[in-house]
Amino acid sequence: MRLLFNILAISGSGMFAGVMLVIGVTLGGYWRSLPASEFLDWFSQNNRFIARTIPLVVVPALLGLTGSLWFGWGALGTRLLWIGALACVTAVLVLTVAWLVPSNAQFAAKSVPLDQVPARLDTWIMMHNIRIALAVVASMLGILAIRG
Repeated sequence: MRLLFNILAISGSGMFAGVMLVIGVTLGGYWRSLPASEFLDWFSQNNRFIARTIPLVVVPALLGLTGSLWFGWGALGTRLLWIGALACVTAVLVLTVAWLVPSNAQFAAKSVPLDQVPARLDTWIMMHNIRIALAVVASMLGILAIRG
């Protein structure tokens, strides 16, 4: 069972980072190339597709990290690494709920004034890049934890 949780923790965190990397690099680059009104139109029509992908990777990551922490609790070094990994994913989720979800809702509702869209999108991508880095760190900490 420990192995299953370790696999879910590391692969889930890695997949989470990968999904966010594609969103940030591929879609972010595309979004920046669009005029503000076209970006808002695109986002209002397609945001739901992006929103559907996140739970597919967050759920395994959280299950794996929680189970790995449970099984690794007895060894201090391992426990600290799993706590660090779980803290990284928790920080991603807090950042997501506190800033990105409200921003996404504003983009989808087209309630951001057109002259503010480029700056808001740049900030969105910067915050998104922080999420990518945190998910990568979570995966790396998981790898270190299983190395013992």
